[in-house]
Order: sequence, then structure tokens, then C-alpha cells
Amino acid sequence: MASLLSIDWDYFISAENQEITSSVENKRTIHDLWYKKYFQYKSFGKDFEKSFFLSKDVDQFWNKIKQIFRWDQQVRIYVSDSHALSYKIAEKFEVDEVYLFDAHSDLGYGGLASLQFNVNCANWLGKLLQNRIIQKAYIIYSPFTKEKPEFFNEINKAFNIQYLKFEDLYEGIKTNVIHICRSGAWTPPWFDGKFVEFVRAIGLPYKVYQCPIRKWNPNNVTFAEKLDYLMA
Repeated sequence: MASLLSIDWDYFISAENQEITSSVENKRTIHDLWYKKYFQYKSFGKDFEKSFFLSKDVDQFWNKIKQIFRWDQQVRIYVSDSHALSYKIAEKFEVDEVYLFDAHSDLGYGGLASLQFNVNCANWLGKLLQNRIIQKAYIIYSPFTKEKPEFFNEINKAFNIQYLKFEDLYEGIKTNVIHICRSGAWTPPWFDGKFVEFVRAIGLPYKVYQCPIRKWNPNNVTFAEKLDYLMA
């Protein structure tokens, strides 16, 4: 049984401001809206950056993962901004199972009807199950998630899905492909440097697909740029 280990960077990020959610990924949601929120908060005398913090577990994550998952030097590793790429990866490598570490289930939001849409970052895992590309999905929620398994009862009844805690995982899970996604519409750009460190810490070669480092410098924004962001 081959598996895909799929990791969303938002697994490690606690957000006091939970309204930054969208199933659309584009320049507006990945870049511009972060500046917009920053300047909106600043107008009320608040520091937007303090609405988010990075889990201390991020530095020990790979050590813990390597105690459970097994892969060799030929393992394929992909990095992208969008988590939807996991669908294509699972399809290409013909994996049987997906282990997802995420703050979101990505099963589809809106029951089975949400699986009628094209593959996107919000339903890619549900689409893999619906299209019988994989047999089973394991979801390991972030400690910061606000989701609950019962939110997806209709989909849970239709497919083989398990919700696990880290300590529930057994040793020796065979993995031949790993996907790490940044999910820039949900994760702040000022953590991008730490994201790069996290990816490199796996200690193996990887391929990057459409995941440019975002420039975050709100103190060096012109008045015209600020107006553009506020109108985003």
C-alpha cells in the first residue's frame, strides 16, 4: 500500500483572525488581502501580525514524522502554494491512501454536492475518494483547527475516512511521495522564510511548483499602493 503524505503549512499556524478563508487562490487572496488586513488593523491601532503565531512543534515535526513514516532516497517531494496539487500527485503516483496534516479536511464544504465542482483546494481530497483514485484517507487535524469531523458526516458516510491524532499513527507507514503546500490564502506572508526553512529541514531534494516567496514589507508601501490594497 503506497501512500501520499500531504502537509499543509497552516497545520502549524494559530490564527486569532479566522475570517481569512477562501476557496479561491489568486494574487488577491494570497498577497493583496494580507496587506489590506494589515492596514485595516493599523487604522484601529492594532497589530495584525500578532493575530497569528507559529507552533513550536514545527521545529520537531520532521523528527516525529520520520519515526512513523518510511521512505527511501528515491521519495518524490513536491512543494506548491495550492493544496489542490495533491490531487494530481496522488493520481500520477497511483497511491492507495492519503495522510493529511492540515487545519482543514479539504473533503469539500457543502456535502457531496461540493464534489460536483472541479478539483480545487477545498475539495481535492473528497474528489480523490469520489473518483476512486485512493481507497482511504486519514486526516490529522491541526491542534488549532476549528473544524470537527461531524461537519462532514455526509462525506464520511460515503467514503473510507479516519480522523486521527498524531499519537494514533502506527510506525512503518510506507510513503513514496510527499507534498508540502503553503496555502498562501490562509498563511501569512511574514512566515514564508520559516516555511522555506521547514521545507529544507526534510533534508532531501524537492521540486517547487508555483510557490514564489512573497515580499512582506508594509512599512515600505507607497500611498498609492496602500489605496490599491485597501480596495482589494
